[in-house]
Amino acid sequence: MRARLLSLLVHPTRPPLLLGIMVAATCVAVEILIAHALGRVTPGGSLGIVYLLGVLVISTLWGLPLGILTVFASGLAFEYFDFPPPNSFDLPESWALSPFPIFLVVGLLTASIAAMARSLAAEADRRRREADLAADLAHLLLRSENSRAVLPVASERLARALRVDGVAIEGGAVEVGDDRHALPLGGNGEPLATVTLPADAPEAVRRRLSERVIPSLEALLQTARDRETIASALQASRDENRRIAEEQAALRRVATLVARGISPTELFNRVAQEVCMILDADRVAIGRYDSGRMTVVGSWSLRYGTASGLPIGSQWPLEEPSVSARVRRLLRPARVSDYGTGTGTISQWARDQGVTVSVGCPILVESRLWGVVIAFSVDQEPTLRCAEERMRDFTDLVATAISNAQVRADLAASRARVVAASDESRRRIERNLHDGAQQQLVSLALELRTAEAGIPPEQSEARERLSHAINGLTGVMEDLQELSRGIHPAILTNGGVGPALRMLARRSAIPVELDIRSELRLPERVEVAVYYVTAETLTNVVKHARASVARVAFWTDGGAAHLTIEDDGVGGADLGSGSGLLGISDRVEALDGTVTVTSPAGAGTTLSITIPLTT
Repeated sequence: MRARLLSLLVHPTRPPLLLGIMVAATCVAVEILIAHALGRVTPGGSLGIVYLLGVLVISTLWGLPLGILTVFASGLAFEYFDFPPPNSFDLPESWALSPFPIFLVVGLLTASIAAMARSLAAEADRRRREADLAADLAHLLLRSENSRAVLPVASERLARALRVDGVAIEGGAVEVGDDRHALPLGGNGEPLATVTLPADAPEAVRRRLSERVIPSLEALLQTARDRETIASALQASRDENRRIAEEQAALRRVATLVARGISPTELFNRVAQEVCMILDADRVAIGRYDSGRMTVVGSWSLRYGTASGLPIGSQWPLEEPSVSARVRRLLRPARVSDYGTGTGTISQWARDQGVTVSVGCPILVESRLWGVVIAFSVDQEPTLRCAEERMRDFTDLVATAISNAQVRADLAASRARVVAASDESRRRIERNLHDGAQQQLVSLALELRTAEAGIPPEQSEARERLSHAINGLTGVMEDLQELSRGIHPAILTNGGVGPALRMLARRSAIPVELDIRSELRLPERVEVAVYYVTAETLTNVVKHARASVARVAFWTDGGAAHLTIEDDGVGGADLGSGSGLLGISDRVEALDGTVTVTSPAGAGTTLSITIPLTT
């Protein structure tokens, strides 16, 4: 009841005038009855206050004009029914002593105060509603990620607060017809939104909108726009930072692989994978230029992995408008976004795969064009935006890897040539000793034996001297033969690794336990390396390890030869501390093999080597 009464007091429109007249007449009639009942116990002059109740109600609900009429009607009723003599209009001679003018003055004051109170209550209610509206719109607009999306909801709340149907807030500038009125909302020289309302809306509503609602709404919309701009900038910054972080992580992974020196095919595939994921491309290929063609050396696809339709080793002609041909011709990054007119092999492949754009970046090794990295996309071109710049760091790493691989290959080839030349020198010396000096010494010994046989028996002293010389010559021949065998044993050439290792075990100064699990003939370079590694290691064991026994194991599997030599000596051997182990390492690494030395102090030494058989 209280809430309904309050709503009547602050309602912007008054009840109908006819209803007000009826209510006023009813109030006067009720007041007459109340005054008549009270007149039995109360003096008539004091009953005027009863007639002010209707004045208060009518002035509050219907305003001052009807309240004044109610004042006169109530005064006349009071004068006629309650002021002596009753039921008559006999006024005293002195008008100032009559209660009628006093009642009129008091009634008019009451009506004025009631009307003013209603006006103040209505204004307070409007201000409260405006404050609630501002808070509601602020909560709505400032918490939304897109202020335009919530404008319909804001329009409903604005119309409800103004109590006017058809009020709307529309984004940007709006053109309206004769049936609507527009109030633009501007901010920093650009239209933020437009408030539209019916053309027949009361002027008070328009003035209220212009003076009180529009300024705060403009500030809210501008703040929401600024917040969206800042949020967008922050999101763009976060996206950029995340992109940079992902690229840096990918570059670190590729750089680690480059430093590890993995195989070129594995490296190229990993680079293609990283570039494909960074650019969000459909597939990426790495090609090497070979005499007018491009050979695929690495590829990756987000959907198919390495099976991306560009097989490793496949060759593609350098035909226009392919991106590989443009990169080769321009020596700089290039892109192709139209394969519809091309007639070559690559154009046909691109159409079959649905490729819409491709971007290529050259790989320069020592300032010379080596190959190209190509990213393909089946989406629209913006998916590879700025791809050229983002691919450049990866192509630099690929170029570094290629350069490093070339240096390692040149070094390995040089080391292999040195080892091969050393082995060839050993064989030549052994052959020269066997075919030259040894044969001459054998011939000389035979001649001396013949001369010894021709000496007369009576010349025993000469025979003894000659026999002593022959024995000395025989010793020299045996020493020379032993030296020849040490340089390049014939048993290695004739029998292979197994017999050669057994010969080394028999000749060792300490016991050697053999475990030979392969009697297959191996490539000569591998057999020579295994033989000399074993010979050098057993020599080091005898000289430095102070071991009581050595164990040698040899086997082949998986396309590689394996050799392990263990001893129970003092340990402490270091691969980089002696020329013997360094020589072993150089010989094995020249064949792309690996050497591992485990030698804790006091616990013996274990030497393990692995040499690929296909090098």
